[in-house]
Amino acid sequence: MQDKLLRYTLRVDRLLFQKFRYIAEEEGRSANKEIEQYLKQLVAEYEKKNGVIPVSTDE
Repeated sequence: MQDKLLRYTLRVDRLLFQKFRYIAEEEGRSANKEIEQYLKQLVAEYEKKNGVIPVSTDE
C-alpha cells in the first residue's frame, strides 16, 4: 500500500525559515504542520476561484 504522505525537500532562505518557525510555534504547530496549513488555504482559495483541481490518485 502506498503511503498517503509525500516527503518533499524544501530549499529556503535560512533567515526566512527561522522567522517562519517562530510563527509556527506561536500558532502551536510544527513548521511542517504550518506549511501544510498554508498549502491547504492556498488550494482552497484557488479552487474557490477556479474550480476543483483534477488530480490523479495513481501517484
